[in-house]
Amino acid sequence: MGDRSEPVSPAHGASLGPALLGDLSSKVRKPAYDRSALKPGIAHIGVGAFHRCHQAEYTDDLLAKDFDRWGLVGINIRPPLLGQTLGRQGGLYTRLIRQNDEVEARVIGSIVRVVDSQDSAAPALEVLSSPDIETVTMTVTEKGYCHIPSSGALDLDHPDIVYDLANPQAPRSVPGMLARALELRMASHGRPVTLLSCDNIPANGIILGNVVRTIAERRGNGLAEWTAANVAFPSAMVDRIAPATTEADIDTVERRFGYRDSAVVVGERFRQWVIENRFAGRMPRWDLVGAAFVDEVTPFEHLKMRVLNGAQTTLSYLGVLGGFEHTFEAIADPLLATFVRRMLMEETLPTLMPVPGISPPAYAEQSLARLANTAIRHRNHQIATDGSQKIVQRLLNPIRDRLAKDESIALLSVPVAGWMAYLVKASARFGRAWHVSDPFAEKIAAIAERVGADSNELANTILAIDAIFDPSLAAHDTFRANVVAALEGLLSENPMAFVKYVCTEPIDAWLKHPARSA
Repeated sequence: MGDRSEPVSPAHGASLGPALLGDLSSKVRKPAYDRSALKPGIAHIGVGAFHRCHQAEYTDDLLAKDFDRWGLVGINIRPPLLGQTLGRQGGLYTRLIRQNDEVEARVIGSIVRVVDSQDSAAPALEVLSSPDIETVTMTVTEKGYCHIPSSGALDLDHPDIVYDLANPQAPRSVPGMLARALELRMASHGRPVTLLSCDNIPANGIILGNVVRTIAERRGNGLAEWTAANVAFPSAMVDRIAPATTEADIDTVERRFGYRDSAVVVGERFRQWVIENRFAGRMPRWDLVGAAFVDEVTPFEHLKMRVLNGAQTTLSYLGVLGGFEHTFEAIADPLLATFVRRMLMEETLPTLMPVPGISPPAYAEQSLARLANTAIRHRNHQIATDGSQKIVQRLLNPIRDRLAKDESIALLSVPVAGWMAYLVKASARFGRAWHVSDPFAEKIAAIAERVGADSNELANTILAIDAIFDPSLAAHDTFRANVVAALEGLLSENPMAFVKYVCTEPIDAWLKHPARSA
């Protein structure tokens, strides 16, 4: 179905809402259950594009197959305000599937209520502590856990954690808010709850448990013991590419399907959800509609993070440095496509543990094909956001595994240096080439201001940030040498010449090669 289709809906121009459902075009799939009978049972923190393309859709599928008390209450504790979009539409929104020139529309109905809790934790705490809520899911990005990426422990120096420990009844952070909600549950009804992370963090259930339990232990009121007996923190792996919505996406819905929706989300056809089978109390049976409940999530986690996410991160930094705006444009470049495929096949795949029912080489090729989807306009700068929180699991962990076996890391080192170059070039010393969003952006900009273009000093100073780089890895001579050479190449006048060179020659030879100054 191409973009030339004309809208046929009698609701043309009206805004999406419960009253409009019956008037929508037959080309739009609608909730296959009675929404008026839907009661809340799940709370979700961070109701952005990914949640609405993933967990909310799985829940919509489940309600159509096996209707139960699993309505979603969406909570946002950071901008944007939900009340102005989802709230005004009664929780309804359109999920578009886009595959090159194909478009498929579906209205999702699983969100029954939305809560804005940016100014105060109170609205969120009221929902999270309710006896009706049996499962809490979250997509709050890596930095939302206030953890130290290199160790997974709670960052006790994080400003929000410092505040929450001093003001436990009015928390600002996600860990502080969850700990306070558990405290309220313990004091009122005592019902068990499963806290399920849906963020791209390895062993995300373990990290979520770490940060929440650390705060609970500091309460000193029995909360830690109650949490141990009544709360589960299963790990999960989630997958679907869902870029930020654009005005063009909103216009597409109105033009093609005849109604206005200010909460449109766009995703690819592929989706996956693997959840550790470890719950407290009742749990939505998402396994009935395509999710997998497994005993061990780690193999799936490594596969997705190191292959798909590793490719995304690599293409984002090299893509920006090469002048490409979107992922699909970067991977359409023969040089970058060759580099990322070789990196995955030669260096990443050998670090993976066996994954039941999946061929890693086939998965890698499938991942690269997904990234080439021209309808998914995922901006490289968007993917590059918060790279300091992502490169540990996507790049540094496979590098560590390779070094333990004395194997080459020449290709995997390049995107690590790419992250450095991306932040360095955003500094005033390097002309503020672009705006960046990363918790360590200011620190690295300050390093760049002080050090300048000395790639050896730049790399060594950045590698000394032990919240990102484990000291034993940062001190490894091979790792240092590869990162220094790659940073030198990527900060040169022609970074793509360096990428081409490293595809065929030893990376450390670049420092002696005349092409680096060409």
